Parts: sequence; structure tokens; C-alpha cells
Amino acid sequence: MAATAFDALAQAAFASSESIFAINSPSSQPAQAIDRLSDKFTVSNTSPSVTALQANADPFQKIQESAAADKELTSVLATSDVLLPAIPHLFRVATQRSAVVVHVEAKERDAIINNSNNNNGNKGGVVPSNADLMAVRQTGFAILTSDNAQAAFDLALVAQAAAIQTSTPFLNAVTPSSNSSNQEQKIVLDHQKVAAALISEQDLAAHKERQTAVSEISLSSLYLNPKDSAATGSAAASAEEVYSKVEGLLEVLQKQTGRSYRPIEYQGPASPKTVFVSLAIGSSALEHIIHQHHQNDIGLIKVYLYRPWSERHFLEALPASVERVIVYEQAPAAQTAWTPLFLDVSASFHATEGAWNGQIPKIVSARYRGSGSSLTEDDVKGALASDKPTLAINPHYVAQAASHTVSLQDSDVDTPYIQMLNQVFQDRLNIENGVKTDSVWGSAQQSPEFGYGSLVTKVAARARFAELVSKTVQDSALKISEHLRKALTQWHLNRSDSKLAKRHGDEAIALLQEGKEALVGSLAEINTHSAQFAKTSHWLIGADAWAFDIANSGVHHVISSNADINLLILDTEPYTARTQNPESRKKDIGLYAMNYGSVYVASVAVYSSYSQVLHALIEADQYQGPSIVLAYLPRPDEENVSPITILKETKLAVDTGYWPLYRWNPALDEKGEEPFRLDSERIKLDLQQFLERENHLSLILQQNPDIARTLTHSVESEAQARDAVLKKKAKDDFAKLMGGLGGPPLLILFGSDGSNAEGLAKRLVKGAKLRNLSARYSAMDDVSIEDLTLEKHVIFVVSTAGQGEFPVNAREFWKSLSAATELGVSETKFSIFGLGDSHYWPREEDAIFYNRPSRELHAKLVELGATPLTDLGLGNDQDADSFETAWAVWEPLLWESLGCKPLEGVVEEPKKSADDAMKIDSNYLRGTIAEGLLDDTTGQLRAEADTKLTKFHGIYQQDDRDLREERKKQGMEKAFSFMVRVRVPGGVATPAQWLAMDSISDVTANGTLKLTTRQAFQFHGVLKRNLKKNIQLINKSLLDTIAACGDVNRNIMCNPNPHQSDLHKQVNDFATDLSAHLLPKTSAYREIWLDQKLVKGEAVVDHEPLYGSTYLPRKFKIVVAVPPNNDVDVFAHDLGYIAITNKDGTLAGFNVTVGGGMGMTHGNKKTYPRLADIIGFCTPEQAIETGEKVMLVQRDFGDRMNRKHARLKYTIDDRGIEWFKGEVQSRLPFQLQEARPFKFLDNADRYGWTQGQDKLWHYCCYIENGRVKDTPAEPHKTGLREIAKIHQGEFRLTPNQHLIIANVKESEKAKIQVMLEQYKLDKLNYTGAMLNSMACVAFPTCSLAMAESERYLPSLVEKFESTLEEIGLRDDAITIRMTGCPNGCARPYVAEIAFVGKAFGAYNVYLGGGHHGERLNKLYKESLTEPEIVAELTPMLRRYAAERHDGEHFGDFVIRVGIIKATLSGKTFHDLS
Repeated sequence: MAATAFDALAQAAFASSESIFAINSPSSQPAQAIDRLSDKFTVSNTSPSVTALQANADPFQKIQESAAADKELTSVLATSDVLLPAIPHLFRVATQRSAVVVHVEAKERDAIINNSNNNNGNKGGVVPSNADLMAVRQTGFAILTSDNAQAAFDLALVAQAAAIQTSTPFLNAVTPSSNSSNQEQKIVLDHQKVAAALISEQDLAAHKERQTAVSEISLSSLYLNPKDSAATGSAAASAEEVYSKVEGLLEVLQKQTGRSYRPIEYQGPASPKTVFVSLAIGSSALEHIIHQHHQNDIGLIKVYLYRPWSERHFLEALPASVERVIVYEQAPAAQTAWTPLFLDVSASFHATEGAWNGQIPKIVSARYRGSGSSLTEDDVKGALASDKPTLAINPHYVAQAASHTVSLQDSDVDTPYIQMLNQVFQDRLNIENGVKTDSVWGSAQQSPEFGYGSLVTKVAARARFAELVSKTVQDSALKISEHLRKALTQWHLNRSDSKLAKRHGDEAIALLQEGKEALVGSLAEINTHSAQFAKTSHWLIGADAWAFDIANSGVHHVISSNADINLLILDTEPYTARTQNPESRKKDIGLYAMNYGSVYVASVAVYSSYSQVLHALIEADQYQGPSIVLAYLPRPDEENVSPITILKETKLAVDTGYWPLYRWNPALDEKGEEPFRLDSERIKLDLQQFLERENHLSLILQQNPDIARTLTHSVESEAQARDAVLKKKAKDDFAKLMGGLGGPPLLILFGSDGSNAEGLAKRLVKGAKLRNLSARYSAMDDVSIEDLTLEKHVIFVVSTAGQGEFPVNAREFWKSLSAATELGVSETKFSIFGLGDSHYWPREEDAIFYNRPSRELHAKLVELGATPLTDLGLGNDQDADSFETAWAVWEPLLWESLGCKPLEGVVEEPKKSADDAMKIDSNYLRGTIAEGLLDDTTGQLRAEADTKLTKFHGIYQQDDRDLREERKKQGMEKAFSFMVRVRVPGGVATPAQWLAMDSISDVTANGTLKLTTRQAFQFHGVLKRNLKKNIQLINKSLLDTIAACGDVNRNIMCNPNPHQSDLHKQVNDFATDLSAHLLPKTSAYREIWLDQKLVKGEAVVDHEPLYGSTYLPRKFKIVVAVPPNNDVDVFAHDLGYIAITNKDGTLAGFNVTVGGGMGMTHGNKKTYPRLADIIGFCTPEQAIETGEKVMLVQRDFGDRMNRKHARLKYTIDDRGIEWFKGEVQSRLPFQLQEARPFKFLDNADRYGWTQGQDKLWHYCCYIENGRVKDTPAEPHKTGLREIAKIHQGEFRLTPNQHLIIANVKESEKAKIQVMLEQYKLDKLNYTGAMLNSMACVAFPTCSLAMAESERYLPSLVEKFESTLEEIGLRDDAITIRMTGCPNGCARPYVAEIAFVGKAFGAYNVYLGGGHHGERLNKLYKESLTEPEIVAELTPMLRRYAAERHDGEHFGDFVIRVGIIKATLSGKTFHDLS
């Protein structure tokens, strides 16, 4: 039996640690618990070192430094009151990923909220035991809590094991033994058995590896900028990973001991209407009352693992029947309106759309005082009967340690920032001015000068005291003991350091008291004023009203005083209600103060980053001089403040840069360190400009402080007014200049989701120049409707999006225009050309959607009084030449209406390829990419040509379309990022390359790894600033991205073929050699991305022997198939090789296929998918040259004028297959042979274990839509990473987006199997439909997507699974493909069932593809929504189950029974009759 919780914690720490630190204080001696241990068992068989530290000697600095240097498994025993001063060190410990576990007993302590100098009115109160725990909840530590010694012991062992497995430090907190309801509980100390089961040598070794990686990083730089940790590969374990590890370890603990815990644990009836939620710490009394009196009607959720908080697991634990959630949480007398656990619970229901099905329950905040042990049944009954959103559950609690108590409802302070000041500085805190509600929520009654004079007096008094001490110790005539002289000297040297000043001051006071009776002169005066030994933290609290007039409010005087005074200024204005009028807008106090160069400035938001606020308060106190902390706390409605509203307002303000989080510490500049630390992603432009000019401006302002007021006025109002005048003048001058070119100036506006409307706008600009007219063009949203009043001639080119909607870059313009009732456009003339598809929406009632934006725009402009230049032009994709048919009629009428005569002898639109011109001008794919990467003012590559050229380098510029409209509203640029595709011929990678790809995805991308439909790796979410590093890291792994996209041969696919081992090596070697042979030869890739510099004076002389300067007309795709498996869909590509074997199984050669391709355009029957033709057989030695000549024929004869008609399939259909075959043959020095027989049986993957001919094993994992990521249920990314660390074979990416762990030795198979099971990679119990489904990426990153795909297909397939089970088709393979647009990346047109996105939530459904990929499908019905899809396919599947022939596949069945007509060729794809 352990005497205290510390005894149990000490036993667990001793068993599982290499180093133990015990932090002693006058009220607690945890080191004694170590001394009492009789059992000296340790997992490592080596006794840990034990170090005793004092609480008042900054113990965590020693702990952090020791953990960083020695990298030992470290345990700390302490009481919770040591945590607040340790926050900076805790942050460092988390950053360095040390396996440190801090075991704390929550200490209930008396705190004086205000000293005698304060005017708050409150004399004292209890700071509860959990306050310190909550203060450190965002330091990066995982937090476990318990309410008794046994649980504390168990969780101590789990914490150490989890810290090792995740390299994440843990905090393990327990209720004080004196307060535990189970104080007399016997504790089972079975650490010898449990520790050995939880902590393995393998986990220790992996942790040490991670520590080694972190040791190479400058930890001080990570502290200054934690975002660097991700860039250096030291990124912390994800929240899901930590949760999953703890959950798994608790299961191991239960198996070993029978003692059961869950990270988030529900107790109670199955369908309660009311559920209490509590941290485990402090929950015993509540749990006992519920079990005794309410076990049939009330539920309880105990949270053992509080950090990281898991919204998903919390909601999963909460019964669906709940109508009211009561958050039972400890709260102090003076507290924020919303407590931490309450906010976590509330936010969980809103964190992810659709996370909670049904009505969100009412959430009540029930705060208790003290430890919770005094809770009674009457208290619980009162809470259940109350209808208040916030209540004190034990209002009669009286704290024994405090001389005065203040009820929760009587609190004068209603802001978390004041509470944080109390927690951090305790009895050192002095708030000089009033902090009543009326002075901190926007009232201007209290100015800085209200307390400034008093504070200056107090600061001066301490300065005089310091001078007195200095003179005393230097007075040789004064009789003073050496001990006292030394203490006074040390105090004087360290008087600005609060901790050292207290230590040496207390020593001096004690020595003075010893000789108190004999004190005379200066010693007596020092003794009289001994309160000055302590360094008081002086604060003035103010409101945002101070920001309207910085100079007159007194802020100017404070920050220019150089006095050691701190200002906390609250800004309560909600982001959504912010002032727009520049004349009444608040000034930026932070920017104003930073211009002085000698003021500490921080901008914080407690609802965005609690830990950043604590850092700022501590740093402000430590800074020797004026400090300003700008604190954001939006208060939309004083009467009814929703925590979710506050959270959202704060998130908007921080994410948009309206309220950037930063710290500016001039003291760091003096040390040669960067003084500015940005703690959020975004920053205001004026702040950015300050940082750019800081070296110059700060000096000027230090010398001329009076400039400051002038500066703020010019920044805020005068500059804006002057800017408006200059803009108008520039616009007028531009109009005059343009008008001088000989005709009326034209403003050409376009609305375009693709490129057609913008392309036509550019053509109009060219046409205007040919006619000597001035013209400029832009997107509609880039101008305001008021600009129309200043224009004489406006031309609109508008495409149609969705169901008759305006394109994204025209919606705000239309929203404003449609709402206008009058606009001065009577002198404005306009013309509109619209682009649409009269058959895009097939139903008769949907005809209203056709060209609706252009028709509505035309009508509205006429209504407002503008004059049409021409009739409305309506381009229709159904016309013979698509929109060009109507354009050819409308454009001449436009020029005629502008008074332009027909051009004579001038070719208006030269018949040339714009893309070819771009390639020629690019200097072999260089363009201005290198220059664009250096432009850090934007997240995009601005030059349109560069966005096309980067595709040749394997890069697509994208933006997050989920955020596009909101960012547009906020005036922000799109959330640009880049997709990077890695060229992996045949999809074969080494384990080292897999580990590299895994790391790169975390360091430079969005943390996931995409396996593509073309056997390539793909990174998403790569920011421009990380793009070059991403490419360099890829190349460092001996892979690259060149030619992964663009008008060249792309990644060559090859059947993974795990069974025919020898054959696979032969065909894969061929694929690799062919890929290298067809690779572009330009050196631009190495120059731009790998910093391969040209020799000085050397000219760029590149040569493309195969491609030439214009490369290919369009992309070119090659695959290699190995019968009987057609997983590469060999007929769906430009060039295909079908491996033919000899009788002995060796490679005889290849049948060659040409002319396949998937892409098409909705509504354009001139575009269609096509299956390839077989043109003959070649030997392995002839195969590369054959492929080269096929590609060169396409290079020379492909359509370079129309990119929608530029693929090889159209070249062959235009000229005939025999012509094409003859052209290829004429270029070959050998004769192609007749094709040889072969047979395909399927195009799916072989899941599970397969043994090859060489006796090696291969395991094919199911990876949903190729997205490798971790989820709590399926930590696949972590699992594959761990497997790669021990695997000695290969990783093979399959053409269906799955993964083969290949070439596993028999001796290693069992070990791999264990890991597959551990990380849920062995899960193959999916339906045949799910296993044979595939989707492209689509939303949110693909710019072409019209509908969801990857994120949606699994849920759609699930809609049919119960039916498939019922009718006996669960295991039948039905090929299902989905794409977000008709371009066909997931090869949908060879699927038995295909869904092709047409608009958001609407899909064209295609049926009848061949099961082996040998037949195209055909359109069944257009624009079906999910309910319609389910209604159509469910009876069809039932009929298939009942009427199919033996062995008949679904695609064959729907053709046989007449549901769909067979597609016999690409040209008949659209033939539905």
C-alpha cells in the first residue's frame, strides 16, 4: 500500500525512467517518495539517476537542458504550482520531442488576487488545483488526469510508454491525496509486469532515432519559430497518433491487470437525455453520486486523456439520445466567461461539418470550487433542475486556505486576460487602474494616464531603493556582516530578474531580521522598505477606445517614457462588425509602438492560442522597459455571448491577418537574435512593410519621437485619401492615353471558371489593337460596379457555371449589380457574349440554365439605363464549332457598332498555336519560373505561361476551392498551393524512397501521400515557399518530377505482377529504360530546382533531339500490360505494350497498341474516349525504338491548333489506322510482326499475400482511393512508415491506387504480418464493389473538378453495400470509377459503372464497360443526384443478381438485357440510339 499518490508515481517513474527529477518546495517533498521506495525494479535494468531541485530555482530549465543533451527517458515529480513559471521550458521540451513525463499532484493554493496597491476591490480567493494544468494545456504536452493513486500509477506507466512511442512529452496529473475520495484505497503496484509489457526495445530504438534527428536542429531557433520544426522533419506526432497510441496502451494495460480505462470513457445507460462531462481529475464525488442515485437516467463521460483533445472520439462516446450536456469543471472566483473544457466540448459539435448527426444538445457549464470532493447529491439535483447556461454547482463551498471568498456570480472581472495575469504573477501583480467591467469592455473612462503617474512614482521609488542598497554595500564605514553584504550585492545585480530578486531579497530580509534591534542608518531604512526587494509586475489595463487617438489617450506618453510599465489593451470589436470608415478606424497601437524600437509589443488572442498569451505576458514582464500586449477578445453581444461565436470571430480575425499573432522583443535584437516572432500564418500589409523598413524607420523615430503622431495619421487616413486621389488621376490619365490611340477605349470584362471566356477576352484585346483601339481586360470581380459609370464602352464575355450560375470570379460583381436599384450608366454602352451548352442540363425544365448569366446581365444593364451596342451573343457548345459558331457572327457586329471598318489586308487572328508559341518562347521550359519563385508577395506564380510550363516539371498550381469564395469575400487571394507529381516508372520504389516520400509529405506538403492512377506519388498542399525544397528532397531520394505532367511522355505504367517474378523484372526494366529514353533533355529542370548554375558567361544552348522546341501537341501516356491481368487498362492510353511470353515464361516481346485515351468534354460530341488499336508485335530489342517512332508520328501530325483535338486518338481517327501504321512502319528499320494471341481475365489488384515464382512473398494493401494517411481507426501512414524501416524488398504502386509490399522473404513474412495487423493494413473485408472502385482527386484542389470524387465515392458505394449483401453480390467484383470532371483521370469510360461529375452533387452515369477494360461504356442518364443514383442502380443490381448467366459480369449483363447499348468504337460513344 502506497502512502500517497507521490509514492505510487515515484514507483512508476523509477520503473520506467532513466532520469528522475524531484522538485521540492516548502509544502511538498516528492524526493522523499523516491527515498521510501523498497522496490528498485527498472525496465532497463539500470537504476535511474535521481536529482532533487528546488521549486524557486527555475527547475525546468535544468530539466529541459538535461533532456535535450542526454536524451534520456525522464520523469519529473512535482506539484502543479511549478508549471506556470515553467511554460517557456515546457514549450522547448515539446519542440525537442523529448520523452519527458511530468507527474504532478494538483495543488490547491491560496492566491492574493490583488495586493494592497490594487483598486479592484477583491481581497483574495482560491486559485483552484486545475488552474495551472489548464494554463499549460497548449504547450505541446499530452495531458492525462486521474482522481486516485491507483489510476495515477497506471497512467504513469502508460504516459511513459506513449511518450516513447510518439516522442511526445506527457503531463500526468492526479488529485491531491488528501482530497481523493479513495484515499484509503489499496494500490496494486504491478509495475514489473506492466512496464515490461508496455515498453519495448523496438519502441525505444525508434524514439532514439527521432531524438537523433531533432538533435541536428537548433532548438533555440525552434523556440523562436516553431513552424521550422515541420520544415526540418521534427514535426510532432499528430493528435490522432497520440490518441491511438494511448488507447492501444490502455488495452495492453487491461490485458495485463484487468484494470480498464479509456482515453474518453462513457459510463451510464444506453440512451440518456442528460450526460455530465468531466475530467477524470476531480470527478470521483460526481461519479459516486451518479452511480448511487442516477445510474438509470444520467450518463457520465470521464476524460482521462485531455490533450490532445479528440472531437471525434468525444462525439463517438456521447450517446446519440443526449439532449443536454453538463460540463462539470473546476473554476476560480474570477474567471473567463467560458471555461476550457466547456469550450472543447462546444467546439466538438462544430469542428467538422456533419460530425454530429441530429440536434446539437444544450451545453451547460457547471463550475465547481475546490477539489470537487465536497460535492453533494443536493448540488447535483440543483444542477439538473437548473435551466441556466452557466451555474455554480457547489455555491456554498468555502475554501479553508483563503481568508475571503467571492461567489462566481459576484465576480467583478469578466475577462480571461485578467485571470491569466493573476495566475502568472500572483502576489507580484499590481494592476494600477480599475479593471471593472465598465472600463475593460470598450469604455474610454479609464485612460493610461489614470494610473501612469502612480506607476512612475512606484518605479522611481524602487529605483531610489536600489540606489540606497548600492550606496550601503559600498559604504566601508558601515558595520555590516559579509553574508548580508553579499546578499544585498547579489540582489542589486539581479534586481530586474523577478526570480533572482526574490531569492536574494528573501535572504537579505532574513539576515536583516536577525539583527533587527541593531539596525541603524541606511540599513534601518532598507529594512523599513524591504517590500521593494520584490520586483512587482506593474500593469495598466485599457480598452480599444485608447486606439482611436493614440497621442491624446496617453498611450504615446507611456510608450515613449522608457519606464518599466506594462499595458494590456483589450480589443473587443468583432471581426464581422469591424469599422470600415477610415476616419473612425482605430489606429494600430502595436505598429505605432514598434516604430520606437525600444518597446516590447505582442498581439495575442486567447481563443486562438492560449500558450502564446502566456508567453507574451511572461516576456512583457521580463522586458526592461515599456511593454504593450494587445489582446483580442471579440464581444458581439454583451447580453448573450456564444463561445462558438467568439471562437469563429477570433478565427476569422487571425486567419485573415486582421489580428495577427506576433511578438516583438527588442531585447533579442541586442543579443543578435531576430526580434520579431510571427505566431500566426498571416500578417497585415502595414506590419509587413514595417518589418521591411524597420532598420531605417526605427532610428528616425528614436531621434524624433514627435513624428509618431504624424506617422499614424498619415498611415491611417491621409495616405488613404491621397491614394484615392492618385488612383483617380491615374485612371483619368490612362483613359486619356488610351483615347489618344484613335478610338473609344474599351473595358473588357470576363467571367470564367475555365479558360474559354478569358481566352475570348484576350482575343478582343488583340482585335482592338489591330483596329487602333485602346483596350484593357480583367475579371469581373476585379472591378466595382461603380467603375461602369466611368466607362464609355464595356464588353462582357461570361461563361455559365453549375446550374446557370455566374463563374466564381464574377459572382461578387453580379451580386452587387443585381442588388443595385440605380447606377449612373446612362452614358455607358455595352455588349455581352455568353458561353453555354443548351444540352448540358437535359431536362426540358432545365432550359432556363442555358446561358443564364449572360441573359440576366444583359437585362439588368438595360434596366439600369445602359445602352446595348449589339444584340446578346450566345455561344453554344452544341453548335458545329462550339461557341466559335456564334462568335463568328457576333464579333464583326461588335466592331461595326464601335465604328470600325472591316480590316483590309490584315490577318486578324493568326492561325497558330498559342501553346506552341509559349513553349518556343520559354527557352526550353524555363520561362520566368525562377523569377516567380522569388516573388514572396503572393502564393502563386503570377505568369500564366509559368503555370503551364511548371506542368512539364511535374507541378500543378492549384488553390483550395473549399476556401475560394470566402477568401474572395475577404479580399484575400486564393489559397494557392501546388500539386507535385513524382515520376516513378513502373511504380517501383525502394523502402528508403518510401520513407523519403513519407517525410516529404509531412515536411513540405499537407501530411498525406497520394498514390495516383498512373502509379506515381503525388504531394498536395505544397506552398510556394516550400516548392523548391520539395523538389530537392525528391531528387535527393533518387526520384524526380520532370515530365510527370506536360506535353511530353509521362510516367510509364507497368503491371506490378507479383506472381510472375522474373517476367516482372524484365518488363519493369523495359519500362524504366523507355522512360529514360523519352525523357526531355533540357537542363532547365536542374537549373531551376536543383541550383545547377551555368558557368559565368555560358550561353544556354539546349537541344531536344526527340521533342524539339515545341514538344508534343498534348500529353502522351504509355503503359505495359502483362496478361492475364489488365490492371493498367492498356487500351485506354496513347501507346501500350502487351507482354507476350514464350512457352518457358520468358519475355518474347510485345503486342503494340496505339490511339487510346479517356478525355472528353461534356456536350461536345467531337470529343470522346477511344480504345487503342493493336498494330503489331515487336521483340524486346525493338520495343523502345517502336515507341519512339509512334510518339514522333504524333509529334509531327497531331493537331496543334485545338488542344481538345490534339491527342493521338484523334490523329488516328482523322487519318485512319492503316495510314498511321504505315507512317510508323516507314520510320522503323525493321518490320512489325503480326500481333500474337493473348487473353485478359480482369483489371483488378490481387489483394493479400501472393507468392512469386522466386518464392518471395508480396502483400497488396487496400488504400482507399490511393490516399495514404493516418486516422485513429486506420493509422496506415504510420504503419507503412514502420514497415519501410525494416522491409528489405520493394514498394510497388498499383494502377488502381493501391500498394504492394513486394519481395518479402519467408523469414520476414511473419514480422510484416504482425505490423500489418497492428496498423490495420490487413483489413480486406470490403465488398467486391469497394475493392474495385477508384476515384480521382477532384475537390478541393483540382481546378477542373465540377463535382466531388475522392472524398465522396466511398460513401456512395456504401449506399449499395447492404443491398449487395442481401442479394448475394457482396464479393462480386464490379468495376466502379468516379471522376469530378469528364477528363477521365480515373479511366471511368472503361468501367462497368462510372460516375462523371457534371455539377456539384450531380453526375452523368455510364454503364456497360468491359470488366477486363476491353470495351467502352455508354451514357445511361445525365445529371443524377445521389438519391436518383441509388434509385436507378438498386433495382438494376437486384435484377443482375437474379438474371445473370454463370460467370457473366455486370457490364456484359446490362448490354445483354438491353439496359444500355454496347459502344463499339470511340466515334459511336455518344450514339445513344
